[in-house]
Amino acid sequence: MKSAEITEQGQYTLSEILSQPRCWSTCLAKLAGSAELCAAIELARPGAEWIFVGCGTSYYLAQAAASSFNYLELPARAVTASDLLMYPALTLHAGRDCIPVVISRSGRTSEAVRAAQMLEKEHNLRTIAITCADGQPLEPECSVTLKLLDADEQSTVMTRSFSSMLLALQYVAATVSGNDAFRRALTALPQQVEPLLKNTPQRLRLFAESRSFSDFVFLAQGPLFGIASECMLKVTESACAYAQVFHSLEFRHGPKSIAGPETLITFLMSETSYDAEAELLEEMKALGAATMVIANRVDGRAQRASDFAIELGLQSPEYARPAAFAIWGQLYGVYYGLKKGLNPDSPKNLTRAVVLADGN
Repeated sequence: MKSAEITEQGQYTLSEILSQPRCWSTCLAKLAGSAELCAAIELARPGAEWIFVGCGTSYYLAQAAASSFNYLELPARAVTASDLLMYPALTLHAGRDCIPVVISRSGRTSEAVRAAQMLEKEHNLRTIAITCADGQPLEPECSVTLKLLDADEQSTVMTRSFSSMLLALQYVAATVSGNDAFRRALTALPQQVEPLLKNTPQRLRLFAESRSFSDFVFLAQGPLFGIASECMLKVTESACAYAQVFHSLEFRHGPKSIAGPETLITFLMSETSYDAEAELLEEMKALGAATMVIANRVDGRAQRASDFAIELGLQSPEYARPAAFAIWGQLYGVYYGLKKGLNPDSPKNLTRAVVLADGN
């Protein structure tokens, strides 16, 4: 009876997480042939800075998208909608050309809608929206709207919408920069990730059920930091657990004081910083922390220092892989929430969109 109840709880979130490779293929195929993509690309201007605006998960998506844009030599940065609204002078500068992109799964997030209004009406900036909903308040406030309707979710927390919108923005970057190899790598990613969903989720579920922790830490560098931030949020939301995120090598500078048997430290390891992060992994293991590793290749050194490891084995280049790393933090959050008897489909205190009263 208990098992059936647990299956019922979290069923939407789990099915949405596991549907991601198929969802990615559908979204990218529709985006590639869309008039909206052409309209967004027309707004691209040489030397202009892309500014990605979001709240919560959408802000972490903004961080990950900005990383890929910078890699493809398109200057970019991420900013929270609240910072843009309250401190616009820190982001918008006279004489500096920029292309704002406002991210909101629902298209109803109040701060995102208000940021778009400010950008378009007060600063006369043509703004791109990306969302998973149709006909919502954000759309009329922006000059162009990219809609990934297949990526929307029934559950409260963002999972496939996060990764699908990230891939869509990476696809925009590849198209604007003329990097066809990167664009092909993005479209090939779903077929490479799909086989990982056959056995790894069950292994991860058993690991989540086997141990209890009081603290969760996610570490990453470079293109994976936004993903680590999103994994941190998924554990917080789905498992109602205390989680933190740090740039990997910054963890030595004070935060490592929490390392111990009650702390699970998850390393999202990329190729560029792999050796340095493997050294940190060994150090944290020696301090008694439990460790989980997610990497494209897990060598013997990392395997020995980890309690649980996921090797992705993808052929795609480093900067085309981040969406594939997000899945495992999402799943762990759900499995740990179920272990605690929670319903990850509907976490306490949360709604699908933060809609504020007028004037707030």
